[in-house]
Amino acid sequence: MDASVSEYLQAVFLGIVQALTEFLPISSSGHLLIAGRVLGDEVSSLTFDVGLHVGTLAAVLLYFWRDWASMAVWTVSDAARHRWHLARWSASGRLAALVALGTLPAVAAGATLDSVIEEQVRGPVVVGVMLLLGAALLWAADRTAPARDGLGEMDAGHSGAIGLAQAVALIPGVSRSGMTISAARLLGFDRVSAARFSFLLSAPVVAGAAVLKLGEALAGDEVVAWGPLAIGALTSGICGVIVIRALLGYMQRRTLAVFVWYRIALGLAVLAAVATGAL
Repeated sequence: MDASVSEYLQAVFLGIVQALTEFLPISSSGHLLIAGRVLGDEVSSLTFDVGLHVGTLAAVLLYFWRDWASMAVWTVSDAARHRWHLARWSASGRLAALVALGTLPAVAAGATLDSVIEEQVRGPVVVGVMLLLGAALLWAADRTAPARDGLGEMDAGHSGAIGLAQAVALIPGVSRSGMTISAARLLGFDRVSAARFSFLLSAPVVAGAAVLKLGEALAGDEVVAWGPLAIGALTSGICGVIVIRALLGYMQRRTLAVFVWYRIALGLAVLAAVATGAL
């Protein structure tokens, strides 16, 4: 499929939007849905959306490559030596197991509710309402005093609860990072640990969704715009690494209040645009 210059420019723009909104707790799916309504759906198709997520997946894999390598090595070693006695596993091996456990709710929800979400709740009204509700949750969660120092204190119950929060974020406007960071903060984890686990937890879900949706697109009637898809993925990947580093540094010193206010402002703007017929 031949792509125009405007489609490539839209790809770069949406790649930047994806990188910012995937890792910041402000909803990537909500922003991409609104951007698609404003710019048109030629580039912002479901297939292209997957391409953008592949870019941010690459960012998570690259930025945390030491963690992924350590988890892979120690998981194999721990499984061989200790079988399923997780209490005896190394810190890296346990973290890998907790990421896997936290992934299960989103996988189950995606497999059973994906078509319903795509057909029934992908609308600007839902995005606006969820942005506001998510702002309230993020505000309440960020007021929780940290009681746990680092991910070494995370157990299966914590991971499962955060995983359930991630499953809820399938609804556009909720924000995957916003829900998982909020859940981790409510469980007593400090901001940096909450963000770090949120980023690690995103990788398996995004990878699975990308493979599934791209397979459906190739098997169906959707024409894949490979050029814009690749540019969007590359842009979101490069910008994603920058955003991860900046956010982790920011959360060492600041609260999440700026994201709460941004969600409120955007949610009200989206609902106002819908009410006036502008969106």
